[in-house]
Amino acid sequence: MDKKLPARPSLDHLRRQAKTLLAQLKDGTLPAARAFIEHLPAAGRMTADAVRAAGFRLADAQSVVARQSGFASWPALSRHVEQLHSLQGDWRFDSLEIEGAAVPAGALTRSRLLFDGDRFRMESPEGNYEGMFALDVDARPPQIDIEFIEGPEAGTLCYGLYELDGDRLTLCLGVAGASRPTGFATRPGSGHALERLRRASAGRPANVTGGTPQPAPPAIAVEREDPAAFDVEMTPLMRRLEGEWIPVQLVVDGKAMPDQWLAFGSRTSIGNEVKVVFGGQVMVHAKVRLDERAAPIAVDYLNLAGAKANTVSRGIMEWVGDDVRFLIAPPGHARPADFNAQAGAGTLSQWRKR
Repeated sequence: MDKKLPARPSLDHLRRQAKTLLAQLKDGTLPAARAFIEHLPAAGRMTADAVRAAGFRLADAQSVVARQSGFASWPALSRHVEQLHSLQGDWRFDSLEIEGAAVPAGALTRSRLLFDGDRFRMESPEGNYEGMFALDVDARPPQIDIEFIEGPEAGTLCYGLYELDGDRLTLCLGVAGASRPTGFATRPGSGHALERLRRASAGRPANVTGGTPQPAPPAIAVEREDPAAFDVEMTPLMRRLEGEWIPVQLVVDGKAMPDQWLAFGSRTSIGNEVKVVFGGQVMVHAKVRLDERAAPIAVDYLNLAGAKANTVSRGIMEWVGDDVRFLIAPPGHARPADFNAQAGAGTLSQWRKR
């Protein structure tokens, strides 16, 4: 996001900013002349004295303000600010589709999306998300880039398309790590989500701050191993774990995922390589090593992707009838002693063979 605007930009304020800049140039101030030289192509090769004498007008000052804000022109800046004001309000979900599968309508009734300037807050039963966004209103279709600052997805970006028609808004988004969609549709394996919303109120929503960046957690010693140590022999238990599994339960850091969202998860094991996906987002991609002599069975994950690549997560597993259950601690944390899924213990999941 390379736009440089206030959180809630106003065209009136930006017009006054341009008028002030032009007045400062006419008064002979050096910073104003430098702003024209840096941001107005027509002034790029001039000296400060030449810029002062050139007779630049308000439209030129507006162009400078636009370029200072990261836009190619004043009309582009104006369209952007007007679109932000058009999005303002409280939006409710009519439908949500993730990777070609529709989320039941009953699961959406307690969710809403709030826009104020270029800040947003998403409120849902599984957690609240806050952040900021940037628009490209001149793209066809228009594009939106979202930065999550606070909440479960803090620190991640997603890229999408949007279509605004009065009090109807359609968003097609790539979940974290996925590419920008090319149209308003999803399919299995795309990593895309299609949201259709209607505006419940056009008033400015309260307390939409965009979130507060969270401090980095205290540094801990993260264990790493030679990947060759995970080139293990396949045992009958490892063979039993192969295939595709559907989630029965998921508890992350003491918080259970609502049952209606479990339908959007899968666990796939081929050999000793496992991938867990929820809502199109890869949550786990790892090689697995088991110590079947331990009670409960000890599980080691060699993480293969993202910031955790080549780190090791320690966990345990057990069978619950034909289901399999895991509790995996974060990298750098000790292996759990039991399946108590309290906050800080890691991720508890239970799976059933598809």
